Amino acid sequence: MKTATLGHANRLAARTQRLRASTIREILKVTQQPDVISFAGGLPAPELFPRQELADAAARILADPVNGPNSLQYSVTEGHPPLRAWVAKRLHDVWGVEISPDDVLVTGGSQQGLDLIGKVFLDPGDTVVLENPSYLGAIQAFDAYQAEYLTVATDALGMVPDSLERALRTAPHPPKLVYLVPNFGNPTGVTLAAERRETIVRICERFDVPLAEDDPYGELRYEGRHFTPLIAHPTTGTIIYLGTNSKICAPGLRVAWMVCRDPAVRERIVPAKQAADLHTNTFCQYLITEYVRDDAAFTAHVEAIKNCYRERRDAMREAMRAHMPDDVRYNEPSGGLFFWATVERPNFDTEALLHEVAERRRVAFVPGRAFFPHRDVKNTMRLNFSNMPPERIHEGIKRLADGLRIA
Repeated sequence: MKTATLGHANRLAARTQRLRASTIREILKVTQQPDVISFAGGLPAPELFPRQELADAAARILADPVNGPNSLQYSVTEGHPPLRAWVAKRLHDVWGVEISPDDVLVTGGSQQGLDLIGKVFLDPGDTVVLENPSYLGAIQAFDAYQAEYLTVATDALGMVPDSLERALRTAPHPPKLVYLVPNFGNPTGVTLAAERRETIVRICERFDVPLAEDDPYGELRYEGRHFTPLIAHPTTGTIIYLGTNSKICAPGLRVAWMVCRDPAVRERIVPAKQAADLHTNTFCQYLITEYVRDDAAFTAHVEAIKNCYRERRDAMREAMRAHMPDDVRYNEPSGGLFFWATVERPNFDTEALLHEVAERRRVAFVPGRAFFPHRDVKNTMRLNFSNMPPERIHEGIKRLADGLRIA
């Protein structure tokens, strides 16, 4: 007698139905071809990676009779204590934020931080409040926990406080989380205005909704002054701050951090992380700690990154001004890695445009639809400038603009 077998769909958890491949990761498969000018991935410039400095730091660690073996051993879930102390010091030195190293948890990239937030806060059907559009990686992470989304208006000054308050007040069920990228946001490049920051903290405090502040680009400001992080504002509410070494050192090391002053939340995050990976890569934590020990050299490295990206941002701005059709509206970011463009034509679809220009003009970008939680806007696109030299940026934007004119 044959044994009945269930189909694959019946064997898998229901939450897997929400999991989708990253649009960006799929596009990157195309952009590996050398003749394609890619504005798709948010990739740092590989020529800026401090390879020799990291090689020297690795050699020092491995030659040390204590640090060498320890760097290759299992470690504590919360993270390498000297690295946690450096994160606390860096937040103080750059932004004036007062935190304790005990408030810091080292993660395997910011993406793990987003996953841990979803794991700790979200049950199936819980609501997350997002900017519209919002970071695709956050949507992916929260999709895995079967979240529902409530979107809040965003303008040239970032998340609109009145819209946030109205959303929290009128939501049919109290949202479990507010998530935003306040500095040079992905995908829009918009920065939350200084005068809105404490207001948003107070709104979340009043409605007792935790706030997740994702800040991968904050150090990449090319003009003006840094704005105070939301976590710097005293509050009785819960704020979780996410930072990373990926944009100021090397993303392949996958070393990032969560900051949370709320001990009750930290006590839940630690076992959630233990269940996933026990701890973040020990050697990479030692490597970053050793590399940043020379504060002057590390600061000079960050300044070199900013100078390079400022030049590339300016090149894209000049090319957009010179070549883009009049019905293409775009931002001019003061930092970060992205321009965000909107094609103001009825029913225009940038996914169709991508297929056309990638095949015929060998230029790529990320269509904006995937950044909208409800996937209901299709006439936008994200353009990355950090991974291409100025001459390639000019040529790529010209190709894209030519494709737009005949689309």
